[in-house]
Amino acid sequence: MDLSQSQSVVIIGGGQAAAQACASLRQFGYAGKITLIGEEAALPYQRPPLSKAYMKGDMAEERLYFKPEAWYQDQQIEVMLSTRVEAIDRATRQVKLSSGEELVYDVLIIATGSRPRPLPLEGANLDGVFDLRDLADVEHIRPRMVAGQRLVIVGAGYIGLEAAAVARQLGLEVTVLEMADRVLARVTSPVMSAFYETEHRAQGVDIRTGAQLASLKGDDAVEAAVLADGTEIPADIVLVGIGILPNVELAQEAGIACSNGILTDRDARTNDPRIFAAGDCAARPLIHYGRKGRLESVHNAIEQGKLAAAAIMEKPRPPEDCPWFWSDQYDLKLQIAGLSTDYDEIVVRGDPADRKFAAFYLRGGKLIAVDAVNSPPEFLASKRLIMSGACLAPELLSDTSKTMKEIAASAA
Repeated sequence: MDLSQSQSVVIIGGGQAAAQACASLRQFGYAGKITLIGEEAALPYQRPPLSKAYMKGDMAEERLYFKPEAWYQDQQIEVMLSTRVEAIDRATRQVKLSSGEELVYDVLIIATGSRPRPLPLEGANLDGVFDLRDLADVEHIRPRMVAGQRLVIVGAGYIGLEAAAVARQLGLEVTVLEMADRVLARVTSPVMSAFYETEHRAQGVDIRTGAQLASLKGDDAVEAAVLADGTEIPADIVLVGIGILPNVELAQEAGIACSNGILTDRDARTNDPRIFAAGDCAARPLIHYGRKGRLESVHNAIEQGKLAAAAIMEKPRPPEDCPWFWSDQYDLKLQIAGLSTDYDEIVVRGDPADRKFAAFYLRGGKLIAVDAVNSPPEFLASKRLIMSGACLAPELLSDTSKTMKEIAASAA
């Protein structure tokens, strides 16, 4: 099916994947109408700084935006903000908006992203209880991030720990509650968990693992977090970071195949050849791992936006990179390449006490992932090695007398 001559592309969503799809379509020569529909009042913007530099006040709002308003005008891209899509009608190729308006599409890109998993407890709706997902969330939180305020963070994933680091740097009292027996339990190894627990405790964060939150207490505003054992932790602010849910409802209701995300092929195409999906909401082939899955990352959103645009314009498929992520906490930059799920061996290079080291994850001798703390060479070399399917001896990886360049060369 030749979609390159279509007259109208509609993009549902206003995040990184949507913005990239707009840019790539024009870059690849698409001359038809492009309409971007976003639920938020803001133009597409970066989300990672929300829990880091922007929350801390080190980044101006203008720097969050991928492109200024003038760019969309110059590229003749119609942007509809504060607008919700209520339904997709595949038979008539229309999207129905909350205003009652209906837009016709020749090609549709669903980039609806994800939403915070709700906290299913009494008190979750009290004033002072926040998710940390979008610009509006941070605008409500930042005025309360004042030295001496008591902050309780529910969930010790990357978002929770990044917020904890910012809060401590701003002088707040911080308690982190985690149900699992270690921080970052769902995303990394005990080695990395122990390192980050040590770092946060050294900065004055009260980390409580194995903590079961029972309720949030207060009259109109939150006053305390109550644990299952009856312990009450005073709180002026509560941040909830217990994971996200992909926004797949529109696709499901339209009969598009979904399974923990909107199912796509390598070109970001769904089971409807005129409909693509990109970003957090999409479950894509993970070609370096031989399975499908969702990736919640900037890299994934950019890459899938490009893949969808290239497929629409019948351009060669852009390169599919190894998945990568990052997290900034205090003066620690964690760079992650690959997916460590199902590793059977871990190799540590360097000494965590030096705050500069890397943890390599192997499965059957094959390198599948790395967590690199303040170690860019290990991160960059590992990306290439993972993509090449390299098998490496553990003793070679841990040998700091050899540079990563030398180790990579030996695996070529």
